[in-house]
Amino acid sequence: MANPAAALTSLLRSSSIQDHDEILKAANAAIKASKHDIHAQRTRVVALLKLDRFDDALRAIAEGGDSLETQCLFEKSYALYKSGRLEDAEKTLEAASGSSKSSRAFRHLAAQVAYRAEKFSDAASAYRRLSQAPGSLPGEENDLKINLLATSAQLEWNGQGHLLREEERQSSRDHLEAFETAYNAACTCIARGDFTRASVFLKRAQDLCEASEDLTADEKKAELLPIMVQHAYVLTNLGKEAEAAALQKSIAASEIPEAPTRVIAQNNQVAIGVAGRNPFLTQRLLESAAKLSSSDKLFAYQASVLRSNRYALDLQAQKFDGIESSTSKLILQSPSPTASVEVAGLGVINAAAHTHMRSGAEALKQILPLLERRPTDIGLLLTVIQLYVQLQNPGRALSLLEAFLKRLEAAATPGYEDVRFAPGLVAVAVALYRLQGRLNSIRAELAKASSYWRVKSKDSASSLLREAGMELLRSSNREDIASAGETFKNLVAKSDKDMMAVAGFVASFASDHYPRIEPYLESLTPVEKLTAGTNVQDLVNAGVASVPTAAPRSKKRPVDGEPEKATKRRRKIRLPKNYEEGKQPDPERWLPLRDRSTYRPKGKKGRKRAQEITQGGVVREEETLELVGGAGAVKVEKASNVQGGKKKKKGKK
Repeated sequence: MANPAAALTSLLRSSSIQDHDEILKAANAAIKASKHDIHAQRTRVVALLKLDRFDDALRAIAEGGDSLETQCLFEKSYALYKSGRLEDAEKTLEAASGSSKSSRAFRHLAAQVAYRAEKFSDAASAYRRLSQAPGSLPGEENDLKINLLATSAQLEWNGQGHLLREEERQSSRDHLEAFETAYNAACTCIARGDFTRASVFLKRAQDLCEASEDLTADEKKAELLPIMVQHAYVLTNLGKEAEAAALQKSIAASEIPEAPTRVIAQNNQVAIGVAGRNPFLTQRLLESAAKLSSSDKLFAYQASVLRSNRYALDLQAQKFDGIESSTSKLILQSPSPTASVEVAGLGVINAAAHTHMRSGAEALKQILPLLERRPTDIGLLLTVIQLYVQLQNPGRALSLLEAFLKRLEAAATPGYEDVRFAPGLVAVAVALYRLQGRLNSIRAELAKASSYWRVKSKDSASSLLREAGMELLRSSNREDIASAGETFKNLVAKSDKDMMAVAGFVASFASDHYPRIEPYLESLTPVEKLTAGTNVQDLVNAGVASVPTAAPRSKKRPVDGEPEKATKRRRKIRLPKNYEEGKQPDPERWLPLRDRSTYRPKGKKGRKRAQEITQGGVVREEETLELVGGAGAVKVEKASNVQGGKKKKKGKK
């Protein structure tokens, strides 16, 4: 009988990538002959990984003892990563020696683990270091470019695009060379809301994939399906629902190999054209979708969208009690207050379930006691503010928001200031101030927010700083202009290619500190070029257009010497119930009913009385008697001659 170890060595020398089953059999035979053969045990682990039997690989490592585990740290980390146990995989990688950690294989795996654990900034840093380090393998540069683009898209989706370099945020023609880079560039555009450009990249990715000669027919199909799913989503956002529905029908979701992509495709297929559909039928369609295993996980923002869709269907199906209970638990489990969009959305859904989808004053009456019990629920607070604005009561909405912001400022808890100056809450406050015409309050709020975010080096809100600088620059107050200058200075320090920030910086210091702005003047478009072709005299003759601003309403009483003019209230014209336009009204409508020509009394007495006072009755004779002494005359009714007098009773014979 041949030596199993020698047979294994011979097989490994002559094996190809398709021999994993044979290698596994030979490794098992060698281990059976010698249980302490580390080489055979490690070969078995690698063969199990190649066959995607990750749980079996972990059991094989555990059975081999500490000596095998020490030699198989990379294999164990990879098996844990593929099994979805990301924290254990990260700990195993940390336990490796320094020389092992510095190898490209370990660094690639560490980046993949960070990406799947949604630590996208760490993953991006790892991929940058790998792309800059020497010793790359053939084809590795393209893989690094693909992975870095995918990480950039994830950072944009999670609202952390400011952590990317300026060149990483811009799409280039290099991304159109391969279908993988084109697809990831499209995802980056989708995350930024640029759906038109995303559609161009997705079409290019589909064309390149179909024309690829390196892929088999099955591999092309597996790569094309996610591209088509993403393109249908983009077409829906562009308003091309007919094209999106046709493309979605051509997608066989059951044939998508990756379970997370398959779930998303089924959700999108149900969501397209959901308006007017029976919510119970839609729920059944969603429940029939594929279930994810423990190793297949959606990213947090994807899971949040799918959960919101389920809650929306439950609201339409009037499952209010269940929604209120589940959302309340999730809100209470989250840190409070928090600026998380996901938690705020749960607060809005909870309010809708609590009020049974009511609106207006009735909903407000039910939500206000709920806000007293959960005063730090931002989603609930924003719902109340929205209801007040709909009821034309922005003053009450602003009072609630100001009280909430003051509570956050007074609290000494770490992290509360991030919530206090969250760009979304600052934007709501500015909008409410603008409704009341309070420009000074707007500038004061933006100045405070700008001074807070300027000192933040990592999580700076660039969009808020840009808007704050523009608003403060409009002020005539020197302190506001100085604050605007510091804001734009901070933005220019982060990126001198931001032309809006450079222009704001120049405008802020042009009158007082000209030497500071002189190096940036060349990067701006010359004034002569901007005003070329403009006729100044025509503009002067046309006048200056101004947008009328609503004057703030004063709550003070008017001065005694200036009484308010009473406005006459015009009475509404009242018309009869049977009024018909164009028909001549009855001329006798003002007479009493009994005096009208159409009056017909009811009963015998009424008819008799009518005969006495109307034409056709018995005419009574009258005579005039002169009074004695010439005192005048009176009319006396003449007695009628009744023949026969009283009738005699007939006697009995």
